[in-house]
Amino acid sequence: MSREALRNIAIIAAAAVAVAFIPGGSAAALVILGVISLAFLAAMGFLGYRLYVENRFTLWGMSTQHRGLLYGGIAFATGTLIATSELWQSGLGTILWFIFLGGSAMAVWHAWTESRRYGV
Repeated sequence: MSREALRNIAIIAAAAVAVAFIPGGSAAALVILGVISLAFLAAMGFLGYRLYVENRFTLWGMSTQHRGLLYGGIAFATGTLIATSELWQSGLGTILWFIFLGGSAMAVWHAWTESRRYGV
């Protein structure tokens, strides 16, 4: 094992010991997890903004129907991912989760491929 790998394992072990044995460690771990989750969501929002800014001309070059299909697919996939914990509570919900995400992916793919088709 390399020194970096051993260092990373030691950091994770130290964090686990701190959460397990320091009083209030689990509450601190929840706060840190919340901060990391918010940072991840902020990074995803920034990525979406950058993608929009960089592809604004392409998006406005799409037809209204295809742009609506693209935005609708993205919004529906976002809603499905938000509802993951609720949908995975039952077998039918799990099946619907896969159907919803697959349908969203197909909508985005269709809008993207049709926007690239050359029409006279």
